Formats: sequence, C-alpha cells, structure tokens
Amino acid sequence: MSTLRDLAEEHTQLRPADIDHLHRIAGDWQLLSDLSFADLLLWVPVDGDGTFLCVAQVRPTTAPTAYLDDQVGRIVGGPEVAHLEVAYRQGRIWREGDPVWYGDVPARHEAIPVRLRTAHGESGEVVAVVGRDTNLSTARTPSQLELNYLTTADDLAQMTADGTFPPPRHPGETTSAPRVGDGLVRLDANGKVTYASPNAQSAYRRLGYASHLVGEDLAKLHRRLASDPLEGTDAANGVLAALRGEAPPRREIDARGATMLTRSLPLMPAGVPIGALVLVRDITEVRRRDRALITKDATIREIHHRVKNNLQTVAALLRLQARRVSMPEARVALEESVRRVASIALVHETLSMSSDEAVEFDGIVDRVASAATEVAATEVSVGMRRKGSFGVLPAEIATSLVMVLNELLLNAVEHGFPPAGEDGVAGPEGAAPPQVVVTAHRFRKQLHVSVADNGRGLPAEFDAERGGRLGLQIVRALVTGELRGSIELRPGAAGGTEAVLVVPLARGERG
Repeated sequence: MSTLRDLAEEHTQLRPADIDHLHRIAGDWQLLSDLSFADLLLWVPVDGDGTFLCVAQVRPTTAPTAYLDDQVGRIVGGPEVAHLEVAYRQGRIWREGDPVWYGDVPARHEAIPVRLRTAHGESGEVVAVVGRDTNLSTARTPSQLELNYLTTADDLAQMTADGTFPPPRHPGETTSAPRVGDGLVRLDANGKVTYASPNAQSAYRRLGYASHLVGEDLAKLHRRLASDPLEGTDAANGVLAALRGEAPPRREIDARGATMLTRSLPLMPAGVPIGALVLVRDITEVRRRDRALITKDATIREIHHRVKNNLQTVAALLRLQARRVSMPEARVALEESVRRVASIALVHETLSMSSDEAVEFDGIVDRVASAATEVAATEVSVGMRRKGSFGVLPAEIATSLVMVLNELLLNAVEHGFPPAGEDGVAGPEGAAPPQVVVTAHRFRKQLHVSVADNGRGLPAEFDAERGGRLGLQIVRALVTGELRGSIELRPGAAGGTEAVLVVPLARGERG
C-alpha cells in the first residue's frame, strides 16, 4: 500500500508544505473521528479534472465503521464527489444532502475543507477535503456524552476548515495520546468544566478528587491536587495556555500514588476562543512499569560493572602468576589469557554504561586494536586502521566477537611481521609500512568482517581447518559455535594474510 506522500506526489500538484500538513492531519485525526462517531477519509483533488483521490482513512473506535473495505488509493469523480467539490471550491463545511448507501450500510456524508495557514498566520487556500461519513445503521437518541462529543467534533471540524487544527506537535511527542475514550473534559471560556466523561471523572477520582467536576475551575483544581506544587503549576499553566488559544505540551499530574496524563487543546472555531478540550488518561500502571524497568536497567548495569571488576581482578591475578613462572612457555600462555580476559572486560565495561543490552562496537574494536600493537611480542611497529562500522551489537554477539578479533589482531601482529632479518630474510627496501586493516560492513542481516595484514603471509604448510595455535582454535570454536558464523583464512589480494568472518545478526541486531 502506497503512503500518503507517495500517492499525493504521484497524482497531485500539492507542494511539500501541503503534504506535510496532510500528514499532521492524519497523525491527529483519530480524535476527530472518535468524537464524530464517523469514518474520516482524506481526499485530494487530482489535477483539477473534478476527480478526488483518497490518500488516508481512519475508522472510529467509538462507533461502527461505514466502510468494510479500505478506501485509500481510490479515485472517484462525478456525482459521487459533488459534496467534496463544494467544500473544496467554496471553502466551507458541507452538511446538506440525504443519506447514501454503501452496500447494506446507510451513511451520512459531510465534507470539511482542509486549509493550510500562511506563514503570517492568515487563513490560506484549501488543499484537501476530509470526508466525514457516519454509519446510520445504529442511529438512536444520543446521550449526554454523545451530544458533548458531537459538539466538540463540530468545533474541531471548523478549526480544520480554518487551518488551526491540528496544532503543531511538540518535540518528543510521537502520538496524540490520551484518546477520547480515556477521558474527556470540556471547559468554557473561563476555564470552568462544562462536561466530564465518566472515564475522566474516574481518573480524577484516582487523584483524590471525589466530587463531580462540572463547575470546577480546572486549572485551580490541578494546583490543589498535585503532590508536587511545581508539577501542579505546570499542569495548570497548560490548561490556561489552551484557553488563550495555544496548544501546550502534554502534562502529567501525580497525586496519592496515581499519575494522570493530560492534553489540553484550544477550542476556537472561526477564530473565536470558546474554551478548551482536555483529554486525560490514567497512566499509573504505565509509570509503575517504567519505574520497574529503570530499576531493572540500573541493576543490569551494576551487574556488568561488577563482572568487569571481577574480570579485571582475574586478569591481575593471572598477570601476577605470570611474573612468578620461570618457564617461558607457561608465562606466554598466562599473558595470552590476561589479554583474553581483558578483552571480555571491555565489553562489560561498555555495557555498564549503556541503558540496554547492546554496545556501540566500533570503540571497543579500536581499543582492542590499540592494545594488540602495545602488548604483541614483536619488535616491529605495526599500524592499525579500521574501515567501515560495526554499529550497535547485542551483548551476546559482542562478547564473543571481541575475543575473536583480539586473537586475530594479535596473530596478525605477532606472526605476520617478524623482526627484520629473521630467518636470514631482510625486509624489502621501499616496502609499504607494516599495517593491519579491520574492515566491517552489514549486508542482508549479516556482519561481514575482515582482518587483513600486509605481512609475510601464511606458511606453505598451514592447514586452515586443523592447523594453528591455541588462539586460532579459540577463534574457530567461537565463530562456528557461539556466533553461528563462518571464518576463512586466506592469502591477501596484495600479499599478507586475510581472515574473513561472516556473522548472522538475527539475534536482536540493531542498525
């Protein structure tokens, strides 16, 4: 299914600013749909030929839909869009006409012009039409709740035609929650409550207000209820801002162990401030879970911190033991173990500073590479370089991969670049300086890594499957076991040796 932007760019001459405004409409119009008890369809004119294209649709959560089939992408013309043509050409809300039938469903047509206000805040031209289609099969005498919903819907429809709805979205607000069904309060121009839905009344009761809301000054009530005076003032100022015609950010109120989210919207049809709409939602359980997750995250970070400390202690003990061992082979084995433990500690150190079980791996690779050149048992100065990015990796991949790279880098430095003149062979004059390059890129949910050096290459008798020291045996075991990947050791294209790894990233990989 094509997106709103795709459809508009393919079939219309709408400007980018017009399409952006239509996206804002579609991002906030569930509110209007629920208040109207009606389906909303966003229609745009197609090249001025009298036809209209449906680029978005929303169904009400408060009433049955008028359309069983999705209407997005449908192009219609002729008598079927006469009401859309009137709203578009005359710039007014169209409510005339008899009910129409969609199969067995009777429906009432309405058409609301969509204006984009100019940079100076003036009413601009009509760029689209919102079709408001109500399923009449369950028509009955409306209740007080429904009458208040419909009255508020008409005010927002007029604001849509004026270009003042929806309001701009504030940074960090990805949704328009709370919704109509969570709780609705309507205020008059003085900030007094004229209507509160049963769910809104229940939400305030959780905060400790047991009386009926109608007649209350809501801003003052927020100040009285909030446990934190600053929070109460902030919530009250949000209500007052809406009464002035502004659209403040969402606010939260905490009282008596409960938390309520509020969203205040101005009601100013035809530019006349008549009050405000306040949507409320009891989010006590949501905040309780958030606090539990924060505590859990802190606990996990502390565990990683302690694991890092323990690994560093193990490394220190091994280092101390290595100094006391007289056998050179045993000392080398212990020093290699120190480096392996230290590389794992790097991952846990990074995780101890992260808010989730994933690490930015590039920094870890750079530190391991730098350490490899410092501790490798060689007299040759070897340069290290990284190309590409590993990105963010989950901990279960990072822990094994850092050990693999540590072994490959140490092997490349120690065995790829013997001291000049070793075995009676001198390095060629004018040859490129010793260098190891680590390359990483992602392709089709896989991480492709190569560790390439420009050293002397693999011995003629080297067996890639069975040969190698303990380090390469560890590498093969980790790659094929823990990482479920593959590794190939081969001569480099320009000399030296290249180790190529392919690691699947399906276990929680992130971009």
